[in-house]
Amino acid sequence: MRKLIVCNMTSLDGYYEGPGGDVLALPLDQAIDDYFAERMRAADTLLVGASSYQGFIEFWPPYADNPDATEAQREIGRAWKELDKVVVSDSLTADDVDSWSETTTVVPRSDAATRIAALKEGPGREILVFGSRVMWTGLLGTGLVDEIHLLVGAGVLADGTRLFDAPVTGMRLLDHRRIGADMLILRYDVSGR
Repeated sequence: MRKLIVCNMTSLDGYYEGPGGDVLALPLDQAIDDYFAERMRAADTLLVGASSYQGFIEFWPPYADNPDATEAQREIGRAWKELDKVVVSDSLTADDVDSWSETTTVVPRSDAATRIAALKEGPGREILVFGSRVMWTGLLGTGLVDEIHLLVGAGVLADGTRLFDAPVTGMRLLDHRRIGADMLILRYDVSGR
């Protein structure tokens, strides 16, 4: 069975975004790009919500051929072009993903759990989630999320959007490691197995 792995950044005080929806409120460095490229090498499907899809698909693909980008940024850009993308959304249409239609499938929220369960049962590598907090926190209660990788940044935001909006119990720490100057990755099993 394929694993569904969520990767999200958080501040020390548990914020996913800073005030005003600022997703770049925490300091970023090369180590984060290196980690995301590593995760994408293990995946063949990206699972995202509509807002994250629109932001990522505009931001990352141009890096694929950018000579001024780092190797990790170029690798992430290529992955966003090549990997299958499943977007959980009631607002996006086929027209919204037209230029990416060969690699993008839009799934309505009402069908998300069934479609994701089928993806996990099928052949392939990891199913990876970046961003998309509303979508993946909604999936936590379904048992479809296997792991959460929290990239804990060295900062206290004191305001913004909390990463979790409901209690999550039964998490088991699988691994931890430091990346870059000031970030810690905490890898948790949330599958209950």
